[in-house]
Amino acid sequence: MKGIISFITAVLMSLGIGANQAPVTEPGINSQFEVDFIDVGQADSALVICDGEAMMIDGGNVADSQLVAAYLKEKDINELEYVVCTHAHEDHVGGLSAALSVADAEHIYAPEKEADTKAYKNFVKKAQEQNVTIEHPAAGEYVYLGSSTVEFLAPVDEKGKDLNNTSIVLKVTYGDTSFLFTGDAEREVEEEILSGGAELKSTVLKAGHHGSSTSTSYPFLREVMPQYTVISCGKDNSYGHPHEETLSKLADAGSEILRTDESGHIVMKSDGKKISVETEK
Repeated sequence: MKGIISFITAVLMSLGIGANQAPVTEPGINSQFEVDFIDVGQADSALVICDGEAMMIDGGNVADSQLVAAYLKEKDINELEYVVCTHAHEDHVGGLSAALSVADAEHIYAPEKEADTKAYKNFVKKAQEQNVTIEHPAAGEYVYLGSSTVEFLAPVDEKGKDLNNTSIVLKVTYGDTSFLFTGDAEREVEEEILSGGAELKSTVLKAGHHGSSTSTSYPFLREVMPQYTVISCGKDNSYGHPHEETLSKLADAGSEILRTDESGHIVMKSDGKKISVETEK
């Protein structure tokens, strides 16, 4: 699958169609789409469901394993078209082993840079048990989830970077709505994405690094201009996330801020034109 996508991407680029022009599909009459930002405390986890196909992006900490597994069971999901580990830190990869214990994965994505931790090794072990090779997507590649398009914007280059800046950044487009997931990518990566000329404007931004001031730079935010911003963080966390600087920038941009520490699980549904929001609390 990855080889086919790479070939198609190369052909499109030869025709002058770059990564910022990934082909998108139109939702059908009975099409359905939702993104669930799962409240995993000071961590990250999201579930994207489109036309009966599902993708999990990160799985919180190891301590969130039971919650993640239960969430998938509650949604009656036993197959995941895509599993994305944005990067190898435990607060993103920790619960993915549990997800892979209750659901079979068709494709598993992660950066090349690994971590010598039990949490990451368990994730790799679960992939091996399912006989699924972990793939390393490059900027400009794309796949489809139902009638939505998933476009990879980063990593551009992992060499010499810390784990945060190896984060897979991806944009999911459904009709006229779009969701930008940034992992823990910081300013350095945001600048690389901007230099690549990708189309960043998105309806929803999952704020980088739990709302840290090291992410969501003004130049990046000016291109994204999200109607909504979701911040995944834990109540009274020791990092002070989200930082006031980030909240101020988002307020200046006119983005409505939703936080898992305040709202619990956040579910966003799209009809291809507009988004509705439901929160747990």
